[in-house]
Amino acid sequence: MSPAILLLLAFGLSLFGWLAARSRAWAFRKSASGVRLHSLPNFHGWYVALWIGVPALLFAVLWNTISSTLITAHVMADPAASLLPGFGFERETMLAEARAVAEGKAFGVFNEEAQGLIAPYRTAITLYDSIGLIVTILVGFAGGAFAFLRLKPDFTARTRVERAVMALLLIASLVAILTTIGIIASLVFETVRFFGMVSPIDFLFGTHWSPDPMSSGAPNGKDYGAIPLFWGTIYIGAIIAMIVAIPLGLMSAIFLTQYASSGVRKVMKPLLEILAGVPTVVYGYFAALTVAPMVRDAAQAIGISSASTESAVAAGLVMGIMIIPFVSSMADDSIAAVPQAMRDGSLAMGATTAETITKVLVPAALPGIVAGVMLAISRAIGETMIVVMAAGASANLTANPFESMTTVTFQIVAMLTGEGSFDHPATLSAFALGMVLFLVTLTLNFIALRVVKRYREAYE
Repeated sequence: MSPAILLLLAFGLSLFGWLAARSRAWAFRKSASGVRLHSLPNFHGWYVALWIGVPALLFAVLWNTISSTLITAHVMADPAASLLPGFGFERETMLAEARAVAEGKAFGVFNEEAQGLIAPYRTAITLYDSIGLIVTILVGFAGGAFAFLRLKPDFTARTRVERAVMALLLIASLVAILTTIGIIASLVFETVRFFGMVSPIDFLFGTHWSPDPMSSGAPNGKDYGAIPLFWGTIYIGAIIAMIVAIPLGLMSAIFLTQYASSGVRKVMKPLLEILAGVPTVVYGYFAALTVAPMVRDAAQAIGISSASTESAVAAGLVMGIMIIPFVSSMADDSIAAVPQAMRDGSLAMGATTAETITKVLVPAALPGIVAGVMLAISRAIGETMIVVMAAGASANLTANPFESMTTVTFQIVAMLTGEGSFDHPATLSAFALGMVLFLVTLTLNFIALRVVKRYREAYE
């Protein structure tokens, strides 16, 4: 049975329980004059609805998880299953073909042995769908009856519903925390496996990166030197991109807060922030088809014959444009948060507007500006699409911005989408690279949050 049917059934039962409990609460008030309900009728309704809906939903999720296994076991017990191969991919293919036809998703089977399993599959699906439907109704009615019989004029329905809502909010917050813990645990586990094959010294301090996912035997640690990847990530994301983003972002923030009229600000600020909503693949196309050829032609015009369409500077320029809104928005908010009295005092002392900006407003807003820059850097070093399309895949350790480079994120994608075994050190190296990137990003975000906290304490 489709999970959507069970979910709709649970919702319908909950709605019925809500209406019945609400009517019962109103009946308490009408049955005897002067009776004061502890909670509003709506809370009585929600209390019963929760006792119906939550158990029914939990059972629906559980049944959706185990019903497929039960159906397969029922089919395998049929005499027609004796014609199937004992194990392997062929057997699974036949079962999948028969089930697809039984569910109406296919019109026929390719293997004759699977033809005899269609009828058993239809019987099993009908049986277990009926069981799921009946048990869901019974679970909902049982929960609803338990809650409905507890309703009284002095019943603390509001308190219990609020506790349930608090529990739901707690679970929602724990999902994010547990997801983070799961990500860290998976990274740590696979990274430890990788460092059991390759020395951490070779990985963290080696200067040659050329892992072969198809190789066999003991890995050569000299091929897993990640310094070129770290350098490419820093050079493109933290140097070239910041050279573009910091001046443009800061100057645009100063213009919008100090010089632009309200009408100009209302138009320009949303237009500037649209850059943050453009998909990175669009930036990648722009970098590969427009910026990279322009950079190559400009470099060759000044005598750099080795310049190509794949270069660090092309990727860095577009990446810098992409993160301008991060710097601009944070700087805008920081400058706007500086007390007006500081600006007025500076102007009253005879300072010009430019002197007030450079000597009063920017220094006062510097913690917030620095935090914005840190967040922009953490965003830039995690970028992948622009690097894939404009910077190339060569792990070069060079300071020449017109040469092809690669980054940590590109190599993570390359290692995990290749044809190598998941237990191969080349594949596991992606997790080690991800762990390093995670630690760097976490450090940058921690610094940014600390700076923002200091900024808020100063001007709240």
